[in-house]
Amino acid sequence: MATLKEILTRRPVSATIRLTVPAGGARPAPPVGPALGQYRLNLMAFCKDFNARTQKYKPDTPMSVTITAFKDNTFEFTVKSPSVSWYLKKAAGIESGSSRPGHVIASTLPLKHVYEIAKVKQSDPYCQYMSLESICKSIIGTANTMGIKVVKDLEED
Repeated sequence: MATLKEILTRRPVSATIRLTVPAGGARPAPPVGPALGQYRLNLMAFCKDFNARTQKYKPDTPMSVTITAFKDNTFEFTVKSPSVSWYLKKAAGIESGSSRPGHVIASTLPLKHVYEIAKVKQSDPYCQYMSLESICKSIIGTANTMGIKVVKDLEED
């Protein structure tokens, strides 16, 4: 339940903008410029803040960002880590998933990599209250739909 002070200090929201921007690569050019410009938000302030928050990631890592634009031309934004499918493709070393998941296996991945991806995703705002085991199960489900087989250990030939 919100307190009276929180209700009185709430600012009216004009829009919620969702973008996928490369880490450390926010510039006032498209796609960021037109998306923020139509709500008269400060482009350079967003670009500087976003690039500062994402400097720990490798360049060109696709970061999902949700921007809340307020009526007084101010904004807040939250940055989420890259998608699970992006991590799975990087870990498996493939460009895209299987064209026929369940029939054709695109690649295999050890359970250790799934665990590492789950540790990274646990810092996301939507996953912070989930157990590591449930995040791993979700990642394994995503891997199966991409045609990536998760094995306990990669067998050495």
